[in-house]
Amino acid sequence: MSKIDTEFSLQAVPQSHRNNFWKILAVMLSLCFFSASMMSGGTLGTGLSFSQFIWIVLAGNLILGLYTGALAHIAAKTGLSTHLLARYSFGEKGSYLSSFLLAATQVGWFGVGLAMFAVPVARATGANVYILITLFGLAMTLSAIFGMKALAILGMISVPAIIVFGSYSMTSAAGEIGGFQGLFDYEPTNPISIALALTVCIGSFISAGTLTPDFARFSKTSRSAVSANIIAFFLGNSLMFLFGAVGAMVYNQADISEVMFLQGLMIPAILVLGLNIWTTNDSALYASGLGFSNITKLPKKKIVVFNGILGTISAMWLYQNFVDFLTLLGTALPSIGAIILADYFIVKRRRYERFETVKFQAVNWLAIIAWVVGVLAANFLPGIPPINSLIGTSVTYVVLMKLLPQKQTQLQLANAKEN
Repeated sequence: MSKIDTEFSLQAVPQSHRNNFWKILAVMLSLCFFSASMMSGGTLGTGLSFSQFIWIVLAGNLILGLYTGALAHIAAKTGLSTHLLARYSFGEKGSYLSSFLLAATQVGWFGVGLAMFAVPVARATGANVYILITLFGLAMTLSAIFGMKALAILGMISVPAIIVFGSYSMTSAAGEIGGFQGLFDYEPTNPISIALALTVCIGSFISAGTLTPDFARFSKTSRSAVSANIIAFFLGNSLMFLFGAVGAMVYNQADISEVMFLQGLMIPAILVLGLNIWTTNDSALYASGLGFSNITKLPKKKIVVFNGILGTISAMWLYQNFVDFLTLLGTALPSIGAIILADYFIVKRRRYERFETVKFQAVNWLAIIAWVVGVLAANFLPGIPPINSLIGTSVTYVVLMKLLPQKQTQLQLANAKEN
């Protein structure tokens, strides 16, 4: 008798396996409470005034919250992951493109987090950083094999720990610059543009945001899925940016580990960062496993092991090119989520045929064209690249699908009405 896939990698999650609001919130907060977000906050902190920083973070994370909330609604209604949802718009073979891009970036996030953990430990202990990366990468990969239950336990520990530690670090840093009045009086020596600031803020989690359905599909109701995601991205991610920014404004360091070292908090930082990054890295490997499983149809556990090894090998390069990596995410990935949203809410009018019965076309080239247009809009039009991508992709996809309707789309709509 074959084993049941309790992660439902290639099928909808049945209601009997759905979770309540608090479990979904815990998972999403543990995903958002990532030290890389503090590093992004540090980048903004050294390039913006404190008042500018507040508005940028609130605006950026509100956009992320609305974006992820809409995706969470679709996931809760259908029980499908991002990669399976993409089949409705991209086609079965066409969804391989989105799965590859999303899964590959999650492997990258795994590498970034791994290095952010290993580098402070190497500094504190004098150990070889590459040996530490190898050891930590192996340990995190092994724990990721056990799936969401282990991840939820780690999240319950890491979320309150990082709140306490981050608050202490922020309060200590603010005290050295004259309290919050000193923060508001801060003027950056090398200011960055509003467009770049929003790109860093939104790009910091646009990859994980597009993968929201991978986790929200386990929610019992759409309301709990949407609420949990908006809270996690709007409030949770904003807190991470604030913790990193305040330290950077005071010490002129964007790297959170450098800030903690200057504060004399390296040892507790290692413990808290370890728990925090471990949780998020397991989520990254989980999501990347779903993506490559959609392409290869191989068991997710084997893919998780391979992805963990690949992310470990590339960890230091990703760590040293962090902002460039964020910029890439901000221009290449929003188009995928935009197409899923446009297809569900506008083209299909919230009517998807059941996944078990639908016959997908191989490739919807109109979706591929819309994705290319979105990437070009992000890179060559003035403004905010992720926003340009979302708008450009959505408009292009809807127009093309209305002007050149696909037979498969019409058939799916007809079958959805019957169901």
